[in-house]
Amino acid sequence: MKRFFILLFGVIVLIGGFLQSQSTVSANSIEGVPSKYKEQINYLIDEEIIFGYDDNTFKPKNHVTRQEAAAMIGRALDLNNTKRNTVFDDVDASHYGSGYIASSVDKGIINGYPNGTFQPNNTITRGEMAVLISRAFPLSGSQDVSFTDVSESNFFYTYINDIASANVTMGYPDGTFQPNREISREEFSLLVARSMNPDFRSQQVKDDNKEKQEDLKVIDEKVVTADSLNVRSGPGTSNGVVGTLSTASAVSVYKKEGNWAYVTKGNVEGWVSMSYLIDKPRSSHVIALDPGHGGNDPGASANGLVEKEVVLDVGEIAEEYLEDAGLDVFMTRTRDIYHTLDNRVKLATSNKADAFVSIHANAAASESAKGVETFYSSAGLSNRAYSSLKLSQFINERLVKEMDMTNRGVKEAGYRVIKATSLPSALTEIGFLTNKGDADKLKQTQYREAAARAISLGVVDYYNWEENN
Repeated sequence: MKRFFILLFGVIVLIGGFLQSQSTVSANSIEGVPSKYKEQINYLIDEEIIFGYDDNTFKPKNHVTRQEAAAMIGRALDLNNTKRNTVFDDVDASHYGSGYIASSVDKGIINGYPNGTFQPNNTITRGEMAVLISRAFPLSGSQDVSFTDVSESNFFYTYINDIASANVTMGYPDGTFQPNREISREEFSLLVARSMNPDFRSQQVKDDNKEKQEDLKVIDEKVVTADSLNVRSGPGTSNGVVGTLSTASAVSVYKKEGNWAYVTKGNVEGWVSMSYLIDKPRSSHVIALDPGHGGNDPGASANGLVEKEVVLDVGEIAEEYLEDAGLDVFMTRTRDIYHTLDNRVKLATSNKADAFVSIHANAAASESAKGVETFYSSAGLSNRAYSSLKLSQFINERLVKEMDMTNRGVKEAGYRVIKATSLPSALTEIGFLTNKGDADKLKQTQYREAAARAISLGVVDYYNWEENN
C-alpha cells in the first residue's frame, strides 16, 4: 500500500510515505532537480511539502493533477488532512486525499465542476494554478501586469495579475502567460516556494531579468518575405499566434531553435519560421526608385489605366517596404511631375544612390502580349553590367512569384535610363496595360502591393548577393 501511494502522488505530494528518512532527503540527493532551483526545492523538502519518486528522481516536467495540487497546497498551509466526506460526488471519505480536498474547499481555495465532481486525476492548468495560489496565500503587488493572451474579460485575469504583480511568476519571455497550458511539477513547486517565502520572489525577478538580458542579445537581423508572417508563442506551429509581421519587415533575431527564430519588431515578439526570412543587408545602402514617366508624359494608357499613375503608386509602396527593411530610398519623383531621362540618373547619383530601379508598365499592339519582364544594359564596365544583370534577375524572379504572371524573362536593352549611368540598374515592366488580365490585376491594391513587395525583396536579394560576392 505504501508503494502504491508513492507512485500515485510522485514528487508533488507523497501522502503515503517517504522514499528516504526526512533527515537525508534533499534536492541534492534527488535526481533531476534543476541546479538553479535546488535552493527552492530544498526549502519545500525541509518544510515536508515535497519529496521524491520511488526511484529517487524528481521528474520536473511531469504534469500535476488536481488532487496533487490540493494536497501540496494543504501541506503548505498545514490544513487538516483527516479523511472525510467532501461536497464532491467523486471524492468520499475513502479517498486518500479527501482531507486536504475538503479543507481546501472550506477555506474557499478550490472548486469543483458544475456537475458536482472534483475529477481529482485531471491535470491542472497554469490558469487554475493561478487561482489556487492567489486564494491560498496573502499575496500583494503594486502594479497591473498584462499578458498578450489574457484579456481583462478572461476568468483568470484577476488571479494571474495577483501572482504576477507579487513577482511569483513573470510569464513567458514572449509576453504570454499561456493559461490553458498544463503546469509541470517543477513550475508548481517553484510557485509554491515563492508564495511561501518572499525571498525567493526577489531572486526570481533577478534570475528572470538576467535571462531577459541574455535573450536580448541580437545575434542576427533578417527580413520577412511572407505577405503576413505568423508570430507564435513557441517554436512550432502547435503554439498559439501572438502577432503577425508584414512583408519586408526587418526583424532582430535573439535565438534560434531548429528552423525557428525568436524575433522582435516593435511591440511584436515571438517565434517565426526561418523559411520566411532572408538576410538583412549588413551595409548601409541607398536605392534609387524611378517611377517612370509623369507630368506631361503619361506613358501607356489602356483598359482604364494610365502608366504614370500605376507606377507612382507601386513605387511609393515599394519605398515603404524598403525603408521597413532598413534601407535608404531616393525617389526620383513622388508626385505627378516630369523629369528627363538624363535628369533621373543625375538625381540618383547626386543623392548617393548605389543602385537604380526604374518602374514601368508595358503596352503592345497585340492584346495577347502579357506578363512581366525586366531589362538591364550591358553598356559600361563589365562589373556594372553583371551587377545590373543580377539586380534584374532578382527583381524579375520575385515579380513572377508575387504577381502570378507570365514570365517574359530578363533581357538586355539600351534604354537610356539604365544605360547612361554608372550605377547597377534595372528597368522592370510589371505587366501589360493592353492585356485585360494583367490590367485587371494592376487595378487592384493587392497586386500593386505584390509588385512593390517583389521589387523590394528583389533589391534586398541583390544587396545580399553583392555583399557576399
